[in-house]
Amino acid sequence: MHLLRPELGLIQETLLLTLHARALDAGSPGAILGDRLSAELAARIDYDFGRLKVKPDLVATTALRAKKLDDAVRAFVAARPGCVVIDLGCGLDTRMWRCDPPPGVDWYDVDFPEVVALRAECLPGGSHLVGADLTSSGRLADVPGDRPAMIVAEGLLPFMPGDSFAAMARDLTRHFPSGELAINGYTRFAAWAMKYHPSIKALGVKAAQGFDDPREPESWGAGLELAEEQLLVRAPEVAGFPQPLRALTRLTALSTALSRQGARVLRYRF
Repeated sequence: MHLLRPELGLIQETLLLTLHARALDAGSPGAILGDRLSAELAARIDYDFGRLKVKPDLVATTALRAKKLDDAVRAFVAARPGCVVIDLGCGLDTRMWRCDPPPGVDWYDVDFPEVVALRAECLPGGSHLVGADLTSSGRLADVPGDRPAMIVAEGLLPFMPGDSFAAMARDLTRHFPSGELAINGYTRFAAWAMKYHPSIKALGVKAAQGFDDPREPESWGAGLELAEEQLLVRAPEVAGFPQPLRALTRLTALSTALSRQGARVLRYRF
């Protein structure tokens, strides 16, 4: 079997963290996402995944947030079969294969050029690949802007500096006539605390971006309107979490303030 040896920077290396978490979920008895393609891909990569120190809580929350974002994509595509899907900071995510959009949907996977090159090597075919720095202008030059768009950004928000995520959101919503933006949100405290998480600490990444009020993006000048906030500690899938994580998660779910410090999925219309 041909092994892939990725050469990535610190931020780009986080894609291996989420890939590994999805692969571990796929191999667990009570898989939440069940992404076998991610497991097969992780097995082909020459990398010491053990250094990432991935714990059951990260496996469960990564799988659950991916599942909820997939659900949002499927619902949008089902209602608008001729739409465009934009997966921002896609890394080595296999979302397109999990969602299996109909032929009329144009799917664009967007990430740093070196990530897109790696993706082309190990996940050939299917989507349009766009290599771009998401903090810069011109990121949408090759994406048609005449159809509704489903824009999904998983794990991207805390790694974009300053107001660059808000600026990107403005560019995106101006480019398309209508659509949705689906993200996994972080409070300011949760984003700040990420640097102390063993896996993030192992990579040496300093994440810092987040917002507390789910309606804050409505003030970004991007025409966003909150459609849904899902607090994942209250999701039914928590019943399948391993103990003691399940008990701790259910305890956290009793408080909305504490629930928001955990994983949440936010959908905005524009």
